[in-house]
Amino acid sequence: MNLPARFLLLGLLLASSGALAGPAVLLFPALGRGTGVFLQGRVLKEAPTRGSSVLSRNLRRLTAPNWKGAKVEVSFQGLTTTVTSGDDGNFEVTLQPVPGATFPTGFYMAEAKVAGASAQARVEVVSDTTPFLVVSDFDDTLAVTQVVKKAKLLESAFFKDSDTQEVVAGMSAFYGCLKAPTSPAFALVSGSPLQFVPRVSAFLGRHGFPPFALYLRDLGPGTLSNYKQPAIRRLLQQFPQPVVLVGDSGEKDPEVYAQIREEFPGRVKAIYIRDAGHAEDASRFKDMILFREASDAAAHAATSGLANAECVATAFPATAPTVEKTAP
Repeated sequence: MNLPARFLLLGLLLASSGALAGPAVLLFPALGRGTGVFLQGRVLKEAPTRGSSVLSRNLRRLTAPNWKGAKVEVSFQGLTTTVTSGDDGNFEVTLQPVPGATFPTGFYMAEAKVAGASAQARVEVVSDTTPFLVVSDFDDTLAVTQVVKKAKLLESAFFKDSDTQEVVAGMSAFYGCLKAPTSPAFALVSGSPLQFVPRVSAFLGRHGFPPFALYLRDLGPGTLSNYKQPAIRRLLQQFPQPVVLVGDSGEKDPEVYAQIREEFPGRVKAIYIRDAGHAEDASRFKDMILFREASDAAAHAATSGLANAECVATAFPATAPTVEKTAP
C-alpha cells in the first residue's frame, strides 16, 4: 500500500472511531461587488473534533462526511435566503441588494446556518475604484510545501498546521506593499483542499497577509487538473478590474496563467512566478517575472507602478533587489 493510501485508510479509521460529532458548516471568505455577492460553502454531517495530534486533525478534516440535502440559511447585510446542499455537501448562492440599492464597500461578515451549526466568513465588497485584483497561489507561493518532492508534500499536508507550516519569507510584506495608489483586493486560488479553509485562513492571519477570499479545490477525480481556471475565469467575469497573478514554478501555474492571459486579452497586468523548482525551461515564463526572493518581485512591482516604492524600501531595507530577466 502506498503512502497516500495509508494516510487515507488511517483517516477513515479515525472518522469511524467516534472522533466526529455534530454537524458543521464551512463558509468561504469571498469577494463581492455592490451589485451582488457570491457565497460558497460546505455542510458536514459530522464535524471533525480537535483531535489529539496534527495528523489526526488533518485527516479528520479530509474525511468528515458531507451532508447532502441540508437546508442552509445564508445571510449578508440584512438579506437572508435558504439553499439546499448538494451531493457533496456544497452550497452556493448569490445575494443581491434590493432594487435601487447597493452593498456598501468594505469588509463585512456573512453567515451560514444549518440545524445545529453555524459559521461566519469575511466578505470584501470591492469598490469600483480598486485598482486591480491579486490572484495568488498558496503552496510554494505563500507557504513552503515543496510540491516537487512527494515526501515533503505529504509531510506538509498531513503533519503541518497553521502554526507549524513554514511561510515563504517576505511574501506578506510584498503583498502589503501592493498599492497603486490604493490597495488591491486579494483572492487565493489554490489546489489545497477546501476542507483546509480554516487552516489556510489561520495561516494567512498568523503571518500578516492581507485579507483573502479563498477558492480552494474540491478534491475528486474531476479536479486532478484544470481546477484553477474556472475560479479565475469567474473572478475576471465578475469584476472589471485587471489582475496581477502570482504563483510558483513547481507545478502548472505558469501554464495556467498564460492560458488566462490569452483568454482575457489586456486584463492581466503582470504575472509573478516564484522559482520553486522545475524552472529550467525559460519558455514556460514568457513575459512573466521569475523571482527567487520576494524582494525581487517587490522591486519590480515598485518600478511598474503596482507597489508603493516607499513601502518596498521600508519592508526590504537590507537587500538590493535584482529582478530576474523576463523570459523572451
